[in-house]
Amino acid sequence: MPIDFSLILVVATTLCGVVWALDAWWWGRGRDAAASSTGAPIKEPVIVEYARSFFPVLLVVLVVRSFLFEPFRIPSSSMVPTLLVGDFIFVNKYIYGLRLPVLNTEVWEIDDPQRGDVIVFRLPSDPSTNYIKRLVGLPGDTVTYRNRRLFINGKIVASESAGKYRGEGQRGALLYNETLDETEHEILLMPGRPGMEGTYVVPADHYFMMGDNRDNSRDSRYPGVGIVPDANIVGKAVRIWMNWSFPEMPKWNRIGREIN
Repeated sequence: MPIDFSLILVVATTLCGVVWALDAWWWGRGRDAAASSTGAPIKEPVIVEYARSFFPVLLVVLVVRSFLFEPFRIPSSSMVPTLLVGDFIFVNKYIYGLRLPVLNTEVWEIDDPQRGDVIVFRLPSDPSTNYIKRLVGLPGDTVTYRNRRLFINGKIVASESAGKYRGEGQRGALLYNETLDETEHEILLMPGRPGMEGTYVVPADHYFMMGDNRDNSRDSRYPGVGIVPDANIVGKAVRIWMNWSFPEMPKWNRIGREIN
C-alpha cells in the first residue's frame, strides 16, 4: 500500500501544533503556578519539547511541499529523451493554482495548463500513484495518433527527424524534434514496435497526456490512464536537480537542467 506522505505530514504538523498550543495556553501555566508555590522549577515534558522544536520545521515543509514545489523521482523511461530514469525533478505546484493538501481541493485558480507542459498528475484509476507526461490535448480538442504521427483537431503536429537516438537504452530509437504550439521538444519513435493508435475527444475540464517516448509510454491512449481530469493535476515539472540510479554514479550533467 503506497504511503500518503502528504497525509502523514499534515497529521504530524497538526499534532505538534496542538501540543505546543495546549502547553502555551494551559499546561505551561499549570507548571508555572506549581513552580511558584514550591519554589522549584518544573521540567517541561519531553513531548512538549519535541513538539515545540519540530512544529516550525514541519510547517515550513508542509507549506513548501503543498503549495510551492514538490520533489519527484522519474522511475521509468516513458519520458525519454526529456527525462531519464533516475532524474530527480522539482514540480511547481502553484503555477496552475493552489490546492489543499490531502483533499486536493482547489482554493485559488491562477492559470490553466498549456499544451506542451510536462505535468505530474494523479493516476485517475489509482490517485495514490503519480504519473508524469506531456500535455497534448486541451479541453475540447480531438487528438489523433496514427502511423506515428500526431494530429490535433485534424491538423498534423510539426515534427522533424533528428537521426538516431544516441542516449543510453532505447536501442534503435529514432529522435524527432516536435513542436506543440510554442513548445519545442524531442520525442522518440521505435521502429518495429507498435504504439497505441486512435482518435480521442477531450471532454471539458480534462487533458490528454502522452509520453515523449511515444512507443514506450502508458498514457492517455491506454485504459487505466485515460484522459486526465483537471482535479488530478499536481503541477508542472520545471527543473532537474539530480540524476542518480544507484548503484551507478550520478549523472552530474543533468543537474540544473530546465524541463521543456
